[in-house]
Amino acid sequence: MTTTPTRNSGLRPAAGVLTGILALYIALVAFGNITDFGTNQQFVRHVLAMDTTFKDHDLMWRAITSTGLQDTAYVLIIVWETVSALVLIWGTWLWAWRKDDLARRVSTYGLLMLLLLFGAGFIAIGGEWFSMWQSKSWNGLDAAIRIFTLSGVALIVNLLPSRQEAAS
Repeated sequence: MTTTPTRNSGLRPAAGVLTGILALYIALVAFGNITDFGTNQQFVRHVLAMDTTFKDHDLMWRAITSTGLQDTAYVLIIVWETVSALVLIWGTWLWAWRKDDLARRVSTYGLLMLLLLFGAGFIAIGGEWFSMWQSKSWNGLDAAIRIFTLSGVALIVNLLPSRQEAAS
């Protein structure tokens, strides 16, 4: 027996798949940052120190040169990534088990966490406040914009009303 696809019939699986993709991505990022701590530690240190920017005197007062503060920021980023991954994994599991209302709420929190990390953290603070856009070697804006955009699309799909909600 075949069923006729209806409007929004693929919405739940789409939300689940998008949530799952982002859960996998951020889990791998967090895992990589934990198991290869030094690579992105250097990235965070250079961005915060602003040592590969144009070194404009009017901006350099923003630089954070204390390695202790730089490493604290990096650890906080890793913790945020790890918690985001766990929340999104939980959301993916809930979508898979068709617990749609709870899946939507949990996934929304996880996706908002990614939007905050990549939008506020990397794009606004890293890119603008610490002038990361000026660096040829330590510029993570392209990756941040990709994940910010994908997270935003996933959030929109996640929040679209289902056929049942639209009918009521």
